[in-house]
Amino acid sequence: MVRIRKGGERYEILVYSEAALKYRLGLEKDITKVLASTDVFIDFRQGLRASTDKLRKAFGTDDPYRIADFIVKHGDLQIPAELRRKLIEEKRKQIVAFITRNCIDTRTGLPVPALRVEQAMEEVGVSIDPFEDAEVQAKRVLEAIKSIVPLKIETMRIAVKIPSRYIGKAYSLVSNMGSIEKEEWQKDGSWVGIVTIPAGFHGEFIDRLGKATEGGVQVKILK
Repeated sequence: MVRIRKGGERYEILVYSEAALKYRLGLEKDITKVLASTDVFIDFRQGLRASTDKLRKAFGTDDPYRIADFIVKHGDLQIPAELRRKLIEEKRKQIVAFITRNCIDTRTGLPVPALRVEQAMEEVGVSIDPFEDAEVQAKRVLEAIKSIVPLKIETMRIAVKIPSRYIGKAYSLVSNMGSIEKEEWQKDGSWVGIVTIPAGFHGEFIDRLGKATEGGVQVKILK
Protein backbone atom coordinates (compact mmCIF):
# COMPACT_ATOMS: atom_id res chain seq x y z
CA MET A 1 0.00 0.00 0.00
CA VAL A 2 1.13 3.52 -0.80
CA ARG A 3 -0.66 6.39 0.93
CA ILE A 4 -0.59 10.13 0.50
CA ARG A 5 -2.53 13.01 2.03
CA LYS A 6 -3.47 15.72 -0.44
CA GLY A 7 -6.07 18.47 -0.26
CA GLY A 8 -7.15 17.31 3.20
CA GLU A 9 -7.96 13.81 1.95
CA ARG A 10 -6.07 10.52 2.13
CA TYR A 11 -5.52 8.53 -1.06
CA GLU A 12 -4.31 4.94 -1.28
CA ILE A 13 -3.20 2.66 -4.07
CA LEU A 14 -2.28 -1.02 -4.05
CA VAL A 15 1.13 -1.92 -5.48
CA TYR A 16 3.67 -4.70 -5.75
CA SER A 17 6.10 -3.55 -3.06
CA GLU A 18 9.37 -4.58 -4.74
CA ALA A 19 8.35 -3.02 -8.07
CA ALA A 20 7.15 0.14 -6.29
CA LEU A 21 10.47 0.44 -4.49
CA LYS A 22 12.39 0.07 -7.76
CA TYR A 23 10.14 2.70 -9.35
CA ARG A 24 10.75 5.09 -6.47
CA LEU A 25 14.50 4.59 -6.81
CA GLY A 26 14.39 5.05 -10.59
CA LEU A 27 15.25 1.42 -11.34
CA GLU A 28 11.85 0.70 -12.87
CA LYS A 29 10.30 3.07 -15.42
CA ASP A 30 6.99 1.36 -16.25
CA ILE A 31 4.26 2.31 -13.75
CA THR A 32 1.99 -0.44 -15.10
CA LYS A 33 4.38 -3.03 -13.65
CA VAL A 34 4.02 -1.43 -10.23
CA LEU A 35 0.26 -1.37 -9.81
CA ALA A 36 -1.70 -4.29 -8.41
CA SER A 37 -4.84 -2.29 -9.24
CA THR A 38 -5.55 0.96 -11.08
CA ASP A 39 -8.15 1.96 -8.48
CA VAL A 40 -7.42 4.91 -6.20
CA PHE A 41 -9.02 4.53 -2.76
CA ILE A 42 -10.03 6.87 0.01
CA ASP A 43 -10.03 3.85 2.31
CA PHE A 44 -8.84 0.57 0.85
CA ARG A 45 -9.94 -1.56 3.83
CA GLN A 46 -13.50 -0.38 3.46
CA GLY A 47 -13.36 -0.53 -0.33
CA LEU A 48 -14.07 3.20 -0.70
CA ARG A 49 -12.81 4.49 -4.04
CA ALA A 50 -12.01 8.13 -4.72
CA SER A 51 -14.47 9.91 -6.98
CA THR A 52 -13.39 11.33 -10.32
CA ASP A 53 -14.12 14.85 -9.08
CA LYS A 54 -11.90 14.40 -6.01
CA LEU A 55 -9.06 13.01 -8.10
CA ARG A 56 -9.20 15.89 -10.56
CA LYS A 57 -9.27 18.40 -7.74
CA ALA A 58 -6.37 16.81 -5.85
CA PHE A 59 -4.12 15.71 -8.72
CA GLY A 60 -5.31 17.79 -11.67
CA THR A 61 -6.20 14.60 -13.55
CA ASP A 62 -8.21 11.41 -13.25
CA ASP A 63 -5.64 9.37 -15.22
CA PRO A 64 -4.83 6.49 -12.82
CA TYR A 65 -1.29 6.07 -14.14
CA ARG A 66 -0.35 9.75 -13.71
CA ILE A 67 -1.88 9.71 -10.25
CA ALA A 68 -0.08 6.49 -9.36
CA ASP A 69 3.22 7.95 -10.60
CA PHE A 70 2.80 10.87 -8.20
CA ILE A 71 1.69 8.77 -5.24
CA VAL A 72 4.47 6.19 -5.60
CA LYS A 73 7.14 8.90 -5.89
CA HIS A 74 5.89 11.11 -3.08
CA GLY A 75 3.67 9.02 -0.84
CA ASP A 76 4.27 6.81 2.18
CA LEU A 77 5.51 3.55 0.68
CA GLN A 78 5.05 0.67 3.08
CA ILE A 79 7.75 -1.96 2.62
CA PRO A 80 8.85 -4.96 4.72
CA ALA A 81 10.69 -3.98 7.91
CA GLU A 82 13.85 -5.92 7.03
CA LEU A 83 14.11 -4.26 3.62
CA ARG A 84 13.53 -0.83 5.20
CA ARG A 85 16.37 -1.47 7.67
CA LYS A 86 18.66 -2.47 4.81
CA LEU A 87 17.82 0.67 2.82
CA ILE A 88 18.34 2.89 5.86
CA GLU A 89 21.76 1.34 6.50
CA GLU A 90 22.79 1.87 2.87
CA LYS A 91 21.61 5.49 3.00
CA ARG A 92 23.46 6.02 6.29
CA LYS A 93 26.70 4.88 4.63
CA GLN A 94 26.12 7.29 1.74
CA ILE A 95 25.56 10.17 4.16
CA VAL A 96 28.71 9.38 6.14
CA ALA A 97 30.71 9.06 2.92
CA PHE A 98 29.49 12.48 1.74
CA ILE A 99 30.47 14.10 5.04
CA THR A 100 33.92 12.51 5.27
CA ARG A 101 34.65 13.39 1.66
CA ASN A 102 33.41 16.98 1.66
CA CYS A 103 33.97 18.26 5.21
CA ILE A 104 36.74 19.20 7.57
CA ASP A 105 36.85 19.60 11.36
CA THR A 106 37.00 23.38 11.91
CA ARG A 107 39.22 22.87 14.98
CA THR A 108 41.96 21.00 13.16
CA GLY A 109 41.37 21.79 9.49
CA LEU A 110 41.51 18.05 8.81
CA PRO A 111 38.98 15.52 7.51
CA VAL A 112 37.01 13.68 10.19
CA PRO A 113 37.06 9.85 10.35
CA ALA A 114 33.90 8.03 9.33
CA LEU A 115 33.66 6.35 12.73
CA ARG A 116 33.53 9.73 14.50
CA VAL A 117 30.73 10.90 12.21
CA GLU A 118 28.78 7.70 12.89
CA GLN A 119 29.26 8.09 16.64
CA ALA A 120 28.04 11.69 16.54
CA MET A 121 24.97 10.65 14.55
CA GLU A 122 24.20 8.02 17.17
CA GLU A 123 24.66 10.52 20.00
CA VAL A 124 22.12 12.98 18.62
CA GLY A 125 19.75 10.28 17.35
CA VAL A 126 19.75 11.21 13.67
CA SER A 127 16.78 9.83 11.73
CA ILE A 128 17.51 8.51 8.23
CA ASP A 129 14.96 8.56 5.40
CA PRO A 130 15.64 5.56 3.13
CA PHE A 131 14.29 7.38 0.08
CA GLU A 132 15.50 10.98 0.40
CA ASP A 133 18.66 12.08 -1.40
CA ALA A 134 21.78 11.37 0.69
CA GLU A 135 23.36 14.78 0.04
CA VAL A 136 20.22 16.63 1.16
CA GLN A 137 20.11 14.57 4.36
CA ALA A 138 23.86 14.96 4.93
CA LYS A 139 23.49 18.74 5.13
CA ARG A 140 20.82 18.34 7.80
CA VAL A 141 23.01 15.86 9.65
CA LEU A 142 25.85 18.41 9.68
CA GLU A 143 23.57 20.86 11.48
CA ALA A 144 22.46 18.17 13.94
CA ILE A 145 25.97 17.05 14.94
CA LYS A 146 27.90 20.34 14.79
CA SER A 147 27.70 20.75 18.61
CA ILE A 148 29.61 17.46 18.92
CA VAL A 149 31.85 17.60 15.84
CA PRO A 150 32.22 21.12 14.38
CA LEU A 151 32.32 20.36 10.67
CA LYS A 152 31.95 22.48 7.58
CA ILE A 153 31.85 21.74 3.88
CA GLU A 154 35.15 22.81 2.36
CA THR A 155 36.98 22.55 -0.95
CA MET A 156 40.69 22.71 -1.72
CA ARG A 157 42.54 24.15 -4.69
CA ILE A 158 45.54 22.12 -5.76
CA ALA A 159 48.11 22.92 -8.44
CA VAL A 160 49.07 19.77 -10.35
CA LYS A 161 51.81 19.04 -12.88
CA ILE A 162 51.73 15.73 -14.74
CA PRO A 163 54.72 14.57 -16.84
CA SER A 164 53.86 13.89 -20.49
CA ARG A 165 54.42 10.12 -20.27
CA TYR A 166 51.61 9.77 -17.69
CA ILE A 167 49.04 12.13 -19.24
CA GLY A 168 46.76 9.39 -20.60
CA LYS A 169 46.13 7.75 -17.25
CA ALA A 170 46.55 10.63 -14.84
CA TYR A 171 44.55 13.30 -16.68
CA SER A 172 41.38 11.21 -16.66
CA LEU A 173 41.94 10.58 -12.95
CA VAL A 174 42.18 14.33 -12.27
CA SER A 175 39.07 15.17 -14.30
CA ASN A 176 37.05 12.42 -12.64
CA MET A 177 38.07 13.20 -9.07
CA GLY A 178 38.01 17.00 -9.18
CA SER A 179 36.94 20.07 -11.10
CA ILE A 180 39.61 21.55 -13.39
CA GLU A 181 39.63 25.30 -12.83
CA LYS A 182 42.53 26.13 -15.15
CA GLU A 183 44.88 24.11 -17.34
CA GLU A 184 47.85 24.59 -19.62
CA TRP A 185 50.00 22.34 -21.80
CA GLN A 186 53.74 22.89 -21.50
CA LYS A 187 56.28 22.78 -24.33
CA ASP A 188 57.71 19.53 -22.99
CA GLY A 189 54.26 17.88 -23.27
CA SER A 190 53.53 17.99 -19.55
CA TRP A 191 50.19 19.21 -18.21
CA VAL A 192 49.74 21.88 -15.53
CA GLY A 193 46.41 22.64 -13.95
CA ILE A 194 44.58 23.99 -10.93
CA VAL A 195 42.05 21.52 -9.59
CA THR A 196 39.30 22.00 -7.01
CA ILE A 197 38.44 18.95 -4.92
CA PRO A 198 36.38 18.22 -1.78
CA ALA A 199 38.63 18.90 1.23
CA GLY A 200 38.20 15.47 2.76
CA PHE A 201 39.31 13.89 -0.50
CA HIS A 202 42.77 15.43 -0.90
CA GLY A 203 44.70 12.56 0.71
CA GLU A 204 43.19 9.96 -1.61
CA PHE A 205 43.52 12.35 -4.57
CA ILE A 206 47.26 12.83 -4.07
CA ASP A 207 47.85 9.16 -3.30
CA ARG A 208 46.09 7.95 -6.45
CA LEU A 209 47.85 10.52 -8.62
CA GLY A 210 51.18 9.43 -7.16
CA LYS A 211 50.49 5.80 -8.06
CA ALA A 212 49.24 6.70 -11.55
CA THR A 213 52.44 8.64 -12.29
CA GLU A 214 54.86 6.38 -10.37
CA GLY A 215 55.63 9.32 -8.10
CA GLY A 216 56.27 11.70 -10.99
CA VAL A 217 53.36 14.09 -10.30
CA GLN A 218 54.00 17.46 -8.65
CA VAL A 219 51.28 18.89 -6.42
CA LYS A 220 50.94 22.04 -4.34
CA ILE A 221 48.02 22.96 -2.09
CA LEU A 222 46.97 26.54 -2.80
CA LYS A 223 45.41 28.98 -0.36
